Amino acid sequence: MPAPDEPLARVVLVGGASGSGKSRIAHHSGLPVLRLDDYYREAGDPLLPRLPTGEVDWDHPGSWHLDRAADALEELARTGRTTAPVYDISRSASVGTHEVTLGGATRFVAEGVFVGEVVAEARRRGILADAIVVRRSRWVTMGLRFARDLRERRKAPAFLIKRGILLARREPAILRSLTDAGCRPVRMRAARRMLAPGRE
Repeated sequence: MPAPDEPLARVVLVGGASGSGKSRIAHHSGLPVLRLDDYYREAGDPLLPRLPTGEVDWDHPGSWHLDRAADALEELARTGRTTAPVYDISRSASVGTHEVTLGGATRFVAEGVFVGEVVAEARRRGILADAIVVRRSRWVTMGLRFARDLRERRKAPAFLIKRGILLARREPAILRSLTDAGCRPVRMRAARRMLAPGRE
């Protein structure tokens, strides 16, 4: 049993550009997963940041609820469960909730675009096990992201093309910011090995 002030589990934060394979790594780990992208703000929120074109900048950290995500991480780590929102990106809205439980695990994974925003907070709260950023070719990432977003009908194709080009240009800066925030750069295969089932 952990000491009274020790968490039941600690989180491995998995960051990277949109489409880099974060969700796949988390899914294949076999560990409990908290999807940080479920903490996006809803369309119509006056605090949503905007691009010079007037469109919402969904890749800006201001489009996301840092405080709610950090509280959910701590609740899961210390109590063994949390109720998380279910966010529908195609609607830019929360459409329900779901329960995330540890099930006896001493590690869990949290992945999302804005992982870098919670590294310091997770460390301060004493619940951080590790923080990594997935590295791969930005052009591979762009192609995989576009195919995924079309398949899931996340946004209109014209918006996805424009966003994909913007993100490809931003990707080196995104990875630098994640590294600066405390995430270790890791290739896809290494990340999957590190989080393989049985490596508690």
